[in-house]
Amino acid sequence: MKRLYLSVFILISFACCCSAQSVQWASRVVGVSSERKGDLSGEQYRASQTLGSPSKLPLLGETPCAWSPSYADGTTDEWVQVGFETPMRARQIVVAENVNPGSVVKVIVFDEAGAEHMVYQNTSTQPRQDPLLRVFPTDTSYVCRSVKVFINGAALKGPNQIDAIGISTDTKPVMVTVSVSKETPKDIQKENLGKTINSPGQEVAPVISPDGRTLYFTRNFNKENIGGADHQDVWYSVRESGSSGNPAGWRDAVNMGPPINNAGDNAISGMAPDGRTAYLINVYKPDGNMTFGISRSILTKAGWSVPVECKIDNNYNIEVNGMNQMEFCVSPDGRTIILAVQRKDTRGNRDLYVSQQKPNGSWSEPVSLGRVVNTADAESSPFLAADGRSLYFTSSGHAGFGNGDIFVSRRLDASWGNWSEPENLGPAINTPEWDGYFTIPASGDYAYLSSRAGSMGEDDIFRLKLYPAIKPDPVAIISGHVLDAVSKKPMASSVTSSILGDSTERSTFDYNPETGEYRIILPTQKTYNLTASREGYFPTTETLDLSKDKRFRDIKRNLYLVKIEPGQKIVMREVLFEQSQSVLQPGGNAELDRIVTMLNEHPTMELLIEGHTDNQGDWDLNIKLSEDRVRVVKDYLLSHSIAQERIQTKAWGPSKPVASNTNEEKRKQNRRVEFTILKL
Repeated sequence: MKRLYLSVFILISFACCCSAQSVQWASRVVGVSSERKGDLSGEQYRASQTLGSPSKLPLLGETPCAWSPSYADGTTDEWVQVGFETPMRARQIVVAENVNPGSVVKVIVFDEAGAEHMVYQNTSTQPRQDPLLRVFPTDTSYVCRSVKVFINGAALKGPNQIDAIGISTDTKPVMVTVSVSKETPKDIQKENLGKTINSPGQEVAPVISPDGRTLYFTRNFNKENIGGADHQDVWYSVRESGSSGNPAGWRDAVNMGPPINNAGDNAISGMAPDGRTAYLINVYKPDGNMTFGISRSILTKAGWSVPVECKIDNNYNIEVNGMNQMEFCVSPDGRTIILAVQRKDTRGNRDLYVSQQKPNGSWSEPVSLGRVVNTADAESSPFLAADGRSLYFTSSGHAGFGNGDIFVSRRLDASWGNWSEPENLGPAINTPEWDGYFTIPASGDYAYLSSRAGSMGEDDIFRLKLYPAIKPDPVAIISGHVLDAVSKKPMASSVTSSILGDSTERSTFDYNPETGEYRIILPTQKTYNLTASREGYFPTTETLDLSKDKRFRDIKRNLYLVKIEPGQKIVMREVLFEQSQSVLQPGGNAELDRIVTMLNEHPTMELLIEGHTDNQGDWDLNIKLSEDRVRVVKDYLLSHSIAQERIQTKAWGPSKPVASNTNEEKRKQNRRVEFTILKL
């Protein structure tokens, strides 16, 4: 397969599963006789590669993720000694040999006092069929603190490697398997997308738009490519309306043309939630040439804009065999890029890194995602799902079924350095060859990927139905227009989202009526505020309750901006109260602060604050309650140096409902505060 130059896609790996047995794998290197040096910087072939669970087994073959002595066919006395986090009485010792099993000639256990216990000695030079050497000590009265394994490097022709060393209290022989979710179905079918997308040439690196209606991909070996058949171009196809359940429901693919495609190698790596911002490999130069980096293009009424560089601090890739490769993806909120690059601090081949957008629009220096995800072999083709926490990638350094398998890992907190152990997507998805370029629309129903098995020639694009164990968390697509509250005409503005009770922006989007609707992706099972703002208008906020949604939702929501002028009435949707109380719910301060800002910007402005309740309880008590509520709001403004004579109040109780009061959700809308601009 021809891999994409400077492309953007994933390879991931995971940990091995040893049946239901409890195995403690080595956690530290005590010493080593020699180590082979890899072709790259990092930890390739080092003694540290014996730590943790096997990275290669149950497959056999050489890997940079296992310890190798300095020389193949080397000395007769090479050794590595490893320790364990929790010393224990070992009834079984396991040595995993992924290359030339049978080279181990001696195993010594060191107890807590440092005394040596010979538990295995072998003078045979015959290869062993089973890659796992299992030693069952006859004396288990002492505690095993460390294990020293000797190999005869000259005994078996060719390289020798040790993948892992473990100890167990179980006498049942340890078996090593690939860790795949128990929920993985056995009847997963990859569906070829058909002739409208695939050709006898090569179709790889699919990128599905968040709404699932447009599929972008890279086509190679096609004479219609702008740079010729030996260069790759970006093509796209639009899904026929109502054909979501039909893999063949795509229109004939179209070449994107200039300026996205030129005489070089072109590829799209990601698409923003609005479907109108594309992230591309390479930096497009005015003279038509391209250099290493990332670019962004925006779809306007006139077509796609000339790609502009996304400047990343200290962004580089170490060339390997004359190749300067990079792959990447962009987070759903557009503020984070995950890159697969070879840098000075990688563990071996390409690792996955994160870069954050800075306030000035540039991007921070890439930082490694850490040792749980990255290995001494290659991690590549990352894809971050719409939930912002499910990372799919391809890895050659985690145990799998082929040359590179697709894995999923979940972000465990708000940082980008804490990840769950990568989980293999299983043998129905991963083949003996390299598998990758995984992409999922916001709906989370299907995944799209490239594969050669069952193709029309070279690699084709397939889709498969996602099963629950590997699905990302459910999200909602929120889309609509920002309109003038009076004229109902679309207007340019900024749209932001935040979690109710937390004023920190989750995502932001510049809405331009010339290019279409705003579109934001938000994880469900939370309540959000959507705020539209524009100079000369009061920011408007809509509360969006997704707290009970556990499936994908597609929600249309227009936002209306009220111009700052006398007579305008504005509902403070974030200023909410608990039933029968005058205490503000969390989150109200943010909107009140915006009112303070507006009053400071217009020093002669005067306001009328009006309080409302639902219809539950006594009428007179509700009138009193609404009085208390407007007093709370007024006191807040006065505490921020707003003159008392600029604020008037009115309490209406339940007399002016905006909803029916038939249930709590509707009554909540009636427990509101409004203000009217009396004077500007």
